[in-house]
Amino acid sequence: MTLKDVKLDDKFNLSKQHILISGVQAIVRLTMMQHERDHNAGLNTAGYVTGYRGSPVGTVDLNFLRASKYLEPYNIVFEPGLNEDLAATALWGTQQAEMRGEGAYDGVFGIWYGKGPGVDRSCDAFRHANAAGTSKNGGVLLLMGDDHTAESSTVPHQSEFALVDMMMPVLNPAGVQEILDYGILGWALSRYSGCWVGLKCIHDNVESTAVVDGSVDRVEIKIPTDFEMPEGGVNIRPWDDRHENEIRMHTHKRFAATAFARANNLNTIAISGGKSAKIGIVTAGKSYLDTRQALEELGIDEVEANKLGVRVLKVGMVWPLDPDIVETFAKGLDLIIVIEEKRSLLETQIKEQLYGRKNAPAIIGKKDENDETLFQAHGALDTNVIALELAKRLLKDRKHPVIEKAVKALTTAQNSLSNLHEAATRIPYFCAGCPHNSSTVVPEGGRGYAGIGCHWMAQFVGDRNTEGATHMGAEGTNWIGERHFSKRKHVFQNLGDGTYNHSGILAIRAAVAAGATMTYKILYNDAVA
Repeated sequence: MTLKDVKLDDKFNLSKQHILISGVQAIVRLTMMQHERDHNAGLNTAGYVTGYRGSPVGTVDLNFLRASKYLEPYNIVFEPGLNEDLAATALWGTQQAEMRGEGAYDGVFGIWYGKGPGVDRSCDAFRHANAAGTSKNGGVLLLMGDDHTAESSTVPHQSEFALVDMMMPVLNPAGVQEILDYGILGWALSRYSGCWVGLKCIHDNVESTAVVDGSVDRVEIKIPTDFEMPEGGVNIRPWDDRHENEIRMHTHKRFAATAFARANNLNTIAISGGKSAKIGIVTAGKSYLDTRQALEELGIDEVEANKLGVRVLKVGMVWPLDPDIVETFAKGLDLIIVIEEKRSLLETQIKEQLYGRKNAPAIIGKKDENDETLFQAHGALDTNVIALELAKRLLKDRKHPVIEKAVKALTTAQNSLSNLHEAATRIPYFCAGCPHNSSTVVPEGGRGYAGIGCHWMAQFVGDRNTEGATHMGAEGTNWIGERHFSKRKHVFQNLGDGTYNHSGILAIRAAVAAGATMTYKILYNDAVA
């Protein structure tokens, strides 16, 4: 058999269908695909990508810069912002480009990317921009880089609720293929509903690599037939009244989003459960993949699930959740099990819809039938734990040798893990040759505060007498308040040069204005880190 001619650059070649690509590279290809789709539809559009560096979408900058020669023919502009909220505002500007008749293009589709803390600090910009709306031929994807277990962050993050507060639809892809698929659907959703659209990005999908179908026309967009647009539509317009924005959001845009999700099957019943399904499982994104693996560990494939009466709902748009799919899914069920990481977004919406309904199923998720913790809201979910909890419900009224055998094996494995002790521990430390080895040292008797950046590790090193951290850009302002009530008269504050440029200069200005006695150490990071 003749081998195919495969090159690494195939990932940015739109003529190639099956490609090996990472999640971040998929974001780059996505912009090219959207331009090509618009071109095929007779539109002359451009793309704009902006945000701020940081894990778990930290290499977006690098990949867009490396791909610049491929992006140029597609009118894609990559321009990182000084910080996240200024980047968001710049992106808002792209949606205004043609609304006064001055646009050089028919529309501009855009991407904002940033970590969970960047989402938090940008909410004011997001709220204004989402209320104003998107261009009918533009659209915005908001890539929220969530670090559920704080592997590279000062606190764990779950950004869905921040976007819900902004009233932005949220898509939760499971894997690299769905980054491409949901990206295309997300821009179409943004154009149709006039909303910015969140795309949840965690390291499990963004930092993974897969062979995917990268066909430009893989996704077929369907316009809803069961939603009536208001007069004047839902997109951005000049001289728009803020009260009209609010009315449009609550009475039209939100429902346009659910109509779009319904028309394009963003939420699907992945396993029907057969003719007499009694147990339903609702899940999304990474948790969907974990749930499918858990079922596999129990020896349950789709055929067996149908025999057991297990129905599975895979949710693509986690907010706002389409009430029609919930109604269809819940019909005939005795029990719904909601499996989702962190706080209960899906479970709360399902309970709100089904509460008080005649013959409504019991719903468990964060709490079980006895109001005890089931799937905890902290950390990340474990596939084996999911499997064992599902098995308890499946074996409640029946015998099943295959599941029982799997439970014994999983229980043995979990017990073995709980009995393991660490043979050795290693604290985080600076790389050999890193200037932070010496620059984070404080004089004898001195005390320092940590800052955001890899020099944050100074607080784990025993001889630095450095502790604590603030959110990015507020380094040292905690001392402004503390100094009035402390016996200590002076502290050191570490501040990275990137943070100084991002927002830290304001903290220094605040300290100077308050007359706080302290020493800022601006630490050289740049390429060294």
